[in-house]
Amino acid sequence: MDLNSILFPVLSLGSLGLLFGLGLGLAGIKFAVKEDPNLPLVRDTLPGANCGGCGFAGCDAFAAAVVSGKAEITGCPVGGRKVAAAIAEVLGIVADEKERHVAFVKCGGSCDKTRSNYEYDGLMDCTAITHLASGGSKSCTYGCLGGGSCYRACNFNAIEMVDGIAKIKNENCTACGKCINACPKNLIELLPDKNLVKVNCNSRDNGKMTKTNCDVGCIGCKICEKACNFDAVHIENNLARVDYTKCTMCNECTKKCPTKAICSLVKE
Repeated sequence: MDLNSILFPVLSLGSLGLLFGLGLGLAGIKFAVKEDPNLPLVRDTLPGANCGGCGFAGCDAFAAAVVSGKAEITGCPVGGRKVAAAIAEVLGIVADEKERHVAFVKCGGSCDKTRSNYEYDGLMDCTAITHLASGGSKSCTYGCLGGGSCYRACNFNAIEMVDGIAKIKNENCTACGKCINACPKNLIELLPDKNLVKVNCNSRDNGKMTKTNCDVGCIGCKICEKACNFDAVHIENNLARVDYTKCTMCNECTKKCPTKAICSLVKE
């Protein structure tokens, strides 16, 4: 075998490789997506929780959305005002104040306040419990199941299980919304932290049935509705609702509620 028969294929393949390499390099330069220099700076201001509370897959996705104008700078529930101010400084804009929200569990039916149809001794998971007879052992089919699914979903130690029901620790809550998604009863909602008058019940049963099931449930008596001078409380589907755009937190409804289903968290 002569030398030419070896060199020619080697040189041919080498030339083709060089040609394709140059082509790919030029294509990479031509079609390269330039990263906004603000993107890493915005990303560095975020807490890195990757909780999804902003509505995006994680902090990287949220940072990209903010820089591209697809998300508000106040969208990070974990970072709150501090992070919004930091992002505003990076982008050279003014940060609007965003009202702080916290989760609230619409149930006061603790073990000593409500009744049970049977004793349950099994997997402590709310979704699993809903598949049991009557949707769980508690006589109220609207109340907290006590399985702790929301507690396990929270990454910020903002939920504790107390006497069979979930309680929110407002000081730790970041309004990420994971507990809301974890609750099969849709018992948890986000409310402005300043709204201190809240309905601690979710039952739509008639008053007689609610009173049989729970000592602190809303019986739809309309006493709160009549007590309110600001048209802020109304009974809908046997349950009191507070219109926070009208509520002045005068606490007349909480004072008159016979079952104390409407509670006041007024800070002394």
